[in-house]
Amino acid sequence: MTILGIETSCDETSAGVITANKNDANVTVLSNIVATSLSLHTKTGGIIPEVAAREQIKYIIPVIERSLIKANVKLSDIDSIAVTIGPGLIGSLLVGVETAKTLAFILQKPITAVNHLFGHIYANFIISENEEKKKIEFPALALIVSGGHTDLVLIKTHGKIEWLGGTRDDAAGEALDKIGRLLDLPYPAGPVIEKLAAKGDSKKYNFPRPLISSNDLDFSFSGLKTAVLRQVNSMPKLNEQDIADICASTQKAIIDTLLAKTIKAAKEYEVKSILLGGGVAANQMLKNNLILVASSISNVKVFVPQKSLCTDNAAMIAAAGFFNYQNLTWKNIEANPELYFA
Repeated sequence: MTILGIETSCDETSAGVITANKNDANVTVLSNIVATSLSLHTKTGGIIPEVAAREQIKYIIPVIERSLIKANVKLSDIDSIAVTIGPGLIGSLLVGVETAKTLAFILQKPITAVNHLFGHIYANFIISENEEKKKIEFPALALIVSGGHTDLVLIKTHGKIEWLGGTRDDAAGEALDKIGRLLDLPYPAGPVIEKLAAKGDSKKYNFPRPLISSNDLDFSFSGLKTAVLRQVNSMPKLNEQDIADICASTQKAIIDTLLAKTIKAAKEYEVKSILLGGGVAANQMLKNNLILVASSISNVKVFVPQKSLCTDNAAMIAAAGFFNYQNLTWKNIEANPELYFA
C-alpha cells in the first residue's frame, strides 16, 4: 500500500509518501518533505497561530508536489491519504485537512483521519536507512514528550490504545521553552538547553521533580519552572557557566521524572516494548538514560525514532494511517483541535 501523509498541526507543513505491506510490521519512507516557519516564530519567542497558518497556505501545495517527485510516484499511484485532524492549531489543521479532502474528492481515494499523537507513536515503526527490520511486540508503552504533550500510553495492539497519564500543567517541552526565556535563550529552547547542559553540572541545583513519587502516572512541570525562576532571580548576574549549570540541572530534573514514571508504568503493565516519541525524544540524554534504566526490566526493548522523525512530519502520520487504516470519504473528515486520545 502506498500512502500520502499530510501533517499541518502546528507550524510545520509536511507531506510524505510511504509504502507498507500488511504482512510486514514495518514502514518504508519514499519521501518526507517538511517546510517550517520557525524563523518567523523565533523572532517572537513562540508560535503565533495566524502567522503559522498563513505560511502553511503558501507551503502546502509545493510540499505535496515535492514529496511526490522525490518518491517518484504520481497522485494516481496513491492508494490512500492520511491526514492529521488534531490536536493542534485550528487554522493550521484546516490547511491540511481541507487539502486532503480536496485531493480525496478529485482522486476518489479513501482518507484516514490521524490523531497527531498517534503519529509520534508510529514514527517508531518506520524503517530508517541502513536499519534492520524492527520487531515491536505488544503490549507496548509509549512515552510522548513534546512542546504540547507529555503522555504515557498503553498500546495493547494496533487500534487499541489506552491513555495512562499525562501532564497536569506544562508539558516537558513547554517547560523547557519557558525556562529558556528566563535564561534569554532562543526559541525553541530544548535543543539549546541540551547543548548547554553538556557543559554544566547537573548536580549544581537540586530542582524539584514534582509527582515523581506519586501513585499515579501523571506529570507536572510548572513547579520546576517556578523553582528555576526563583534561582535566576536570586542571582544578580548570570555568567555562561551559571546558565550551563541551570540547563544541566533542569534537564536532569525533567529526565529523572520522565524515566521514573515510564519505568513504573512498564513494570505495572508488564509491557514488552517501550516507544519514545515527540520532539523532546530527540534529546540524546533522554534516549540514553531510557535505554539504560529499561535494561533492568527483563524482556523489554526500547525503540526510538531517528532524530528527523521525532519532530512533526508527514511520514509518521502516513505510518499511523497504515496501521490504523480507515476507509473514509472526504465528507467524513473534520479538523478537531481539541482531539486527545480517542
